[in-house]
Amino acid sequence: MENNLIYIYGPVSSWRLGKSLGVDVISSDKKICNFDCVYCQLGQRRNPEVKERIFVPTKCIMEEFNNLKGMEFDYITFSGMGEPTLARNLYEIIAKIKKTRKEKIAVLTNASLLSSKAVVSGLLKADIVVVKLDAITTSVFNKINRPQDKKINSSSIMKDIEEFSKVYKGKLDLQIMFIRENIKEASLLADFARKIGFYEVQINTPLRPSASQPLSKQEILKIKKYFSGVNVVCVYDKKNKSVTPLNKKNTIKRHPKV
Repeated sequence: MENNLIYIYGPVSSWRLGKSLGVDVISSDKKICNFDCVYCQLGQRRNPEVKERIFVPTKCIMEEFNNLKGMEFDYITFSGMGEPTLARNLYEIIAKIKKTRKEKIAVLTNASLLSSKAVVSGLLKADIVVVKLDAITTSVFNKINRPQDKKINSSSIMKDIEEFSKVYKGKLDLQIMFIRENIKEASLLADFARKIGFYEVQINTPLRPSASQPLSKQEILKIKKYFSGVNVVCVYDKKNKSVTPLNKKNTIKRHPKV
């Protein structure tokens, strides 16, 4: 089985999504992203120019799914070696998977491409969309997320998330990765969360291998207090289930702590 799976990885035990089978529509071996976040578990590898295109043919993904008949998972999650919405065939793949699988589909995105009608149209097919926003203040956003396209900024992402929330009928979640540099953004992020009315706000800190040090449980609990009136889950609150990945080598590459 392991030798037959290149772009499908896991399952992993996700504190947010349970037994989650990952699908990487971007790459099998290198980070491809329009952000270069300081805390990225894949390391800090800048891409001078990242454009939307088909990275992995749809038929390659579907051939791997054909090897999984009889297996069940809590979620099928699009994530992996970069930003999944960069893949122009992401939405074709989601549609095809929905025809053959019963699991719910989740997409984890940095929300940088929500201004694209094609991206929005495709994400409407997903059952859960988890958008990331780590800072409201422009300087903090640039310091942490380091967008490769200078036209991308926190203000435009916030506006696009708000517009997307008006048309999306599934579960819209917000993920925030808290590190030392954005602790003071907590109040502003909580205000934004209340304004949008996310189904869930996921407060995270880098417990997996990262260039950034995680915040302590006590620090995260203090941050949670800003989010009163919001449905909040925290990486320290959840206990992961024990799961065995189908392809350990490929899974560790995308999810360093298995």
